[in-house]
Amino acid sequence: MHKHLAAILGVLLGVNALWMLANPFHWYANVPGVNDTGPANAHLIRDVGCAFLVGALALLWFVAAPNRAWPAVLAGGAFLFFHSLIHVWDTIAGREHPHRLLAEIPTILVPALLTLWIGWPSRSVSRNEP
Repeated sequence: MHKHLAAILGVLLGVNALWMLANPFHWYANVPGVNDTGPANAHLIRDVGCAFLVGALALLWFVAAPNRAWPAVLAGGAFLFFHSLIHVWDTIAGREHPHRLLAEIPTILVPALLTLWIGWPSRSVSRNEP
């Protein structure tokens, strides 16, 4: 189950990342709610796209080699989790409307938690394995 979920998340995150990198202004204009956060900054969008791409590649590596890739998945999951916490904090601080956070739960928070769950080493994973 972990591998199937990693493949799905890896592809989805990868597509989003490549979109951010290839056409940041198109991404900005077409992802619901993004343009409510302020003016577009292509450099920043591409920077975040790079982080999403690293997470996607870690998940796809996990599909092929779970005993070796789990640390990379945890690192990618940490980015996704901290990114989701920024969205939660902006809501708590009143910078975002609570309805936005409700829309972001399935698209931002759940993928972050799932990625951490996928990468969390099971007892059967040997950390000493090459």
